[in-house]
Amino acid sequence: MIGFSGLTKRYGPLTAVSHLTLEVRAGEVYALLGPNGAGKTTALRCLATLLRPSAGSATVCGLDVTAEPRAARSRLAFLSSSMGLYARLTPLELVRYFGQLQGLDEETLERRVSEMVQQFGLAGFANRQCGKLSTGQRQRVSLARALVHDPPVLILDEPTHGLDIVSGQAIYDFIRRERGRGKAILFSTHQMEEVELLADRVGVLRGGRLVAEGRPEELLESTGAPTLVRAFLALVQDRPDASFGVGGGVAAP
Repeated sequence: MIGFSGLTKRYGPLTAVSHLTLEVRAGEVYALLGPNGAGKTTALRCLATLLRPSAGSATVCGLDVTAEPRAARSRLAFLSSSMGLYARLTPLELVRYFGQLQGLDEETLERRVSEMVQQFGLAGFANRQCGKLSTGQRQRVSLARALVHDPPVLILDEPTHGLDIVSGQAIYDFIRRERGRGKAILFSTHQMEEVELLADRVGVLRGGRLVAEGRPEELLESTGAPTLVRAFLALVQDRPDASFGVGGGVAAP
């Protein structure tokens, strides 16, 4: 349902993402890891049609996001780490507005808005301006806004950034529930506990390249590390004597 094939994104002489190839299947949660500047957000923004790849391609439900961006957008939800809510709108107004942008008919729109209010616990502040909400409340509104059209693909860029434990747990529960509904979920994070709790498979970016991929236990086995944190550090730190191949194995340079 999600695919990258040789995707490359350049900014002048800088290559932010280089020849990225991976796939995320229906009913799967895939965690994209990497240090700051590794290319995670750039890759997700290309997939979400917000950036145009310099080379290669990305697909959502078989649709090339560059050739058919509007059709691709209707099949995905994108949650950015920078929420960018309209401060003067209330959550109800905002979610309803984005449902209208997705072309929902009036009956479906009202049903989905009601479901979003219940699912993300918005009732207590549904009529308060978004500019007056807490970080956790704004994140829940952002999720409701992104998911009002119930798409099959979810792209989440650091979905729990800045949230407390209670709000973070609500996001975890949501991701598990959507995986159970058959959604393909690709998320980036710096939190290894999120990977342990949620991820079926993991991809590690270093310098814009995918240097390892596999189930969490496969990354532990291939690096010989006792924890995911240690495995991650082994994969992204400079090593003059070796490079790590996709699939979690170690390949000679």
